[in-house]
Amino acid sequence: MAGYYICPVEDQQLVDRASSALAEVDTPGWAQRFDLVSDPHRLEILLCLHRAPGICVSDLAAALGRSENTVSQALRVLRQQGWVTSTRAGRSVTYRLEDEVVHDLLHWIGARHG
Repeated sequence: MAGYYICPVEDQQLVDRASSALAEVDTPGWAQRFDLVSDPHRLEILLCLHRAPGICVSDLAAALGRSENTVSQALRVLRQQGWVTSTRAGRSVTYRLEDEVVHDLLHWIGARHG
């Protein structure tokens, strides 16, 4: 390959230590998490669910200033990933944050409980 130079290994112990880090972390899982929270609308939904577990779509939409349809679509994605669960009581459906890693991640970025 023209223009590329592959240097010889200088310290095999460092190479082994560096590559062992890749086996210890679920990189595809974390990449997916970061992809989901990179969308500001989904992140805002997660923050609202963190502060107000058991909220229904209409109240969540009002809190976010968005349509119920838009919020429902984002909740569907979050539910499919197992981050959010829903509970039906008659005609009402409420939502709450389910994934503990995401819960911890929200705390890490500064989210607090009400």
